[in-house]
Amino acid sequence: MSSIAASVPLRAPRPAWLTDLPVLLVAVVWGASYLAAKGITTTHTVVAVLVLRFAVVLPALVVAGWRGLRALTAVQWRGAGLLGLILSGIFLLETYGVVHTSATNAGLIISLTMILTPLAEAAVTRTPMPRAFLAAAGLSVAGVVLLTQGGGFTAPSLGDLLMLLAALARTVHVLAMSRITSVRSADSLSLTTVQLGSAVVVFALLATLPGTGASPWSVALDFGPREWAGLLFLSVFCTLFAFFVQMWAVRRTSPSRVSLLLGTEPLWAATAGIAIAGDRPGALGIVGAILVLAGTSWGRRAADESAR
Repeated sequence: MSSIAASVPLRAPRPAWLTDLPVLLVAVVWGASYLAAKGITTTHTVVAVLVLRFAVVLPALVVAGWRGLRALTAVQWRGAGLLGLILSGIFLLETYGVVHTSATNAGLIISLTMILTPLAEAAVTRTPMPRAFLAAAGLSVAGVVLLTQGGGFTAPSLGDLLMLLAALARTVHVLAMSRITSVRSADSLSLTTVQLGSAVVVFALLATLPGTGASPWSVALDFGPREWAGLLFLSVFCTLFAFFVQMWAVRRTSPSRVSLLLGTEPLWAATAGIAIAGDRPGALGIVGAILVLAGTSWGRRAADESAR
């Protein structure tokens, strides 16, 4: 056996950066998604754009995960559908929020989810958080206050408040995924497909109500090449590509490493907002952005250490 093994050349280990690079690219496109959504959406087209965004990718997800979807039990369908209802609320808050604030603010405020989720989980399980995490949470909150007051101390904008609510809704979604026992055994592709399908149903129903803006059909007809490019970027790269890369990467590296790379999303959101959209957060806003990035990074590390 040893002579045979010695004659077989050993395969070189896969360089870590080959796995890290696609995950980092997901963080980049997610960071740019706020700017892309802002560029193609108005107050009167939010619901229509959401219908179009997810209706584009849903057929591909159904085809890819058809076998897993057929294997889901009725209880799993209901659990995933409930998560989809929460997900629809997240996207509504985020999209309305980004219309009413800057892409930089949107990306940085939503990053508070990384702080809010461990705090909420600790409250539910009655587990005290380490002092380092609480300090990081305070640093992040202070950063958001400064970020939203970049032009002077005024009331936060409607968009800032909506993004904060979206961060809270994301926290609820994460906790619900961990607490709804029926979905734990479901595969990720089927779970995501049902959630997105449920969200599309919610958006489509909202689109039929008076006062919710233009219809998806009229918005699609009014879109030019630039708007369609933005919509396809959100659909294909920020949804389809991002989902499959996460599934691929978690099987080849640790979830903590994937989470660390995806945690750079607010950095890319700020970069896109400042470099492309011309956001000018001012001196206070820049200090606030730095505090948010530092606080969320510190808090994520502190939470990981306390979980070990």
